[in-house]
Amino acid sequence: MTRDLFAGVAVSDLPRAIDWYERLLGEVESFDPSDAERVWTLAEHAHLYAVLDPERAGGAIVTLFVGGLDGFLAAAAGRGVTPQSQETYDNGVRKALFADPDGNEVGVGGGPV
Repeated sequence: MTRDLFAGVAVSDLPRAIDWYERLLGEVESFDPSDAERVWTLAEHAHLYAVLDPERAGGAIVTLFVGGLDGFLAAAAGRGVTPQSQETYDNGVRKALFADPDGNEVGVGGGPV
């Protein structure tokens, strides 16, 4: 059975959120299912979406795990988005924490160096 995951973040200003997430994620496929949503396809069957919902904006916690974390971070920095913090777990797994303009937390993790 095939399953797709759609992880959503509520935002207060959709154009501002679209700009920020596109700078974070880089060139990934996206589409607009409605005037109040943008969806980015991060991998087969894995999607992140922003939805205009000012009353709920800012409370999401989402984590992506990528191959080549250093390359991802360098590319995002080149587009003007840098993490608020970074950490390394005891097993060597690394995680960078970003906050979108509404304060939604977006973690980006990667395997040990």
